[in-house]
Amino acid sequence: MAPVDTFLSNVENSILNPIITLLALGAFLLFIWGVVEFIRSNAEGGENKEDGKKHMLWGVIGLAIIFGARAIIAIIADTAISVFR
Repeated sequence: MAPVDTFLSNVENSILNPIITLLALGAFLLFIWGVVEFIRSNAEGGENKEDGKKHMLWGVIGLAIIFGARAIIAIIADTAISVFR
């Protein structure tokens, strides 16, 4: 394995993957909180229904961005590895 391969692999595994995982967890929890708010507002009379919808929407948008970032990082890493070989 070339030094560039090792360095990129270490950066990805030690820094980027944990950060992306934490961000994905946060977006997922935001989505779940939106679902809970939405269901609770329907049971109580519908005052916070819109807040629940907004939280669900932003949770899904956040997850899409995070998974897109993970794909972009994989493409950049594969390209850098192939260029420096």
